[in-house]
Amino acid sequence: MLELKNICFKRDNKKILDNINLTIDSDKFVVITGPNGSGKSTLAKIIMGIEKPDSGKILLEGKDITELSINERAKLGVAFAFQQPVRFKGITVFDLLKLSSQKEINKAEACKILSKVGLCAKEYVDREINSSLSGGELKRIEIATVAVRNSKFTIFDEPEAGIDLWSFQSLIKVFEDMRKIVKGTTLIISHQERILNIADEVILLKQGKIEKRGNKEQLLGEINEKPLCCKLGVN
Repeated sequence: MLELKNICFKRDNKKILDNINLTIDSDKFVVITGPNGSGKSTLAKIIMGIEKPDSGKILLEGKDITELSINERAKLGVAFAFQQPVRFKGITVFDLLKLSSQKEINKAEACKILSKVGLCAKEYVDREINSSLSGGELKRIEIATVAVRNSKFTIFDEPEAGIDLWSFQSLIKVFEDMRKIVKGTTLIISHQERILNIADEVILLKQGKIEKRGNKEQLLGEINEKPLCCKLGVN
């Protein structure tokens, strides 16, 4: 379980997050949505430790992690997937999976993980992580690195960013299957309706505050009164 208590954050004297209080239960698939500039990605980065809150506390399974570094949080089981996965010249997919697992794994184990995220293992396990890979392929590889960690709390910051429609449709299928792959809680930052549709709970963030939260039926019923982009204020 993750708890955020009275989290506040300013940048250039502008209030980005305003007294956020939020509890996310274990083994849930949660989506945070809201308009551009509402503080969604900032909140995700604060949970990971990329940004530090001006005030408030972050508790993971009752342990105060507010002052812990990114590496210390990772060791406790918090994982973060960026909007744009990083390419590593000279590093293969197998190398990256070994680094992510933090233990010795063989190619058979790596191939099994790749297969679970919809990649043909024989074609990808020895591929270099460079510009030859599409955005959709990189997203799947990144999900594989998360899966091999067995993290307690996994954050995806707008996973749909930078990929084409075909890759996005495939990505939805991967997320639908994620509960079979990744143990623990998954938190996704997104305003894509198809991602909201597969959530256990949807949290609506506006102007740095939690405006509403509920199950997808409750919240989507209200959002769908208008096109999603209009309701959320997305341009």
